[in-house]
This record gives sequence, structure tokens and C-alpha cells, in this order.
Amino acid sequence: MSIFSKLFGSSSAASEEDNNKESKTSLPEKNISIDEQFINNFKKNGGKFLYCENSSEVKEQFENILQENDWYESEVLCYETSLFDILEDNKLVFNKISDPKFLFSTCENLIAEEGSVLFSSKQIKQHKPYELPTNIVILAKTSQILGFKTDGLSAIKKKYEGDYPTNITAIKYFEKAKEEDFTQYGSSAKNLYLLLLEDL
Repeated sequence: MSIFSKLFGSSSAASEEDNNKESKTSLPEKNISIDEQFINNFKKNGGKFLYCENSSEVKEQFENILQENDWYESEVLCYETSLFDILEDNKLVFNKISDPKFLFSTCENLIAEEGSVLFSSKQIKQHKPYELPTNIVILAKTSQILGFKTDGLSAIKKKYEGDYPTNITAIKYFEKAKEEDFTQYGSSAKNLYLLLLEDL
């Protein structure tokens, strides 16, 4: 049984109301798995996490997100043909769009150290984070969780072997800073949902 099954069970969304102090003081970083470290840091950054055991649960959770935000029949920014079926099934427009409600994409990796999502031009073309829609829905797999950003860069290098993507970008902040925070200077906060599919 995976760490996600133990923590969340099937089709359960991570609570947005979790006490951040508890996640900071629960266990020393070195004693927790990178999966748990990613979950803690991702939620601390304001991300919304939905664990899925199979593709049926991915579809169900995706529909829940659409319903929660009233995004049915909306325009969506999506560049990956592998995701078009789920958009078509939900009557979402992804061709010739002018005002997308959200970005729907995969990612390169999930970085446990900072709870961030690593993208490249394969998912977001040449867009800078501030040019992307405020709302983002990511479909990723548990095998994509890596410890550090350097691990993510190494994985990209290995995956593409010479045909390297450009515009490698990490998005880390998923909610507006509650007060002035110099560490977020120059970043644009995103309302980010992560559909994490178990593949280990």
C-alpha cells in the first residue's frame, strides 16, 4: 500500500484547513519520505491536492473541480494532445481560445524540497508564469516526485536525451501572500489543483 493510500485513502482530497504549524513541527525533515515532504510543502504553499488511485478517479476529481468552480463549457489553455480527451468529454473548448479560465497540463516533476511544480516548454510553451491563467489544474504521477530541483533538472536531461525543452520553470506559490513577503517578490500566485495519480 502506498504512502498516499495510507494518508488519504481512495479519492480523498487533502484538507485545505490543515494547520500549517502542525506540518512544520510534526517530524524532522530527514525522518519523513520525499512523498510526505512534498505533500507538506505543497499544502503549505497553498496548493490543493487530490490523490487518485486510477484514471477513473482522475476523471471524477477533474469533474469535481469543474463543478466547484463552475468551469463547464469554458475555454481552457492546453497544449498536450494526451489531455484532449478529458477536455472533450467535459465539453471544454481548447482550440482558438481567447480567454481561458484555467491551464490544464502535466508537468515535468514535483519537487519535495520546496513543494513546487516543475514545467518546461513541453507543457507551457514559452509562457512565463505571470502569462499563464491564474487557475491551473495539473495531472501528475507519484513517480514524478523528486527530492530537489537539481534532481528534476537531471530527470529532464535524461528524459529528453539531446532534444532538451526550453523554458524550464518552477511554480511554487499557490495563494496570495497574507502579508508582505519579500521571498515572493516577482512571483505570481496561482490557484493550483494537483491531480496526483498513483503509478508506483
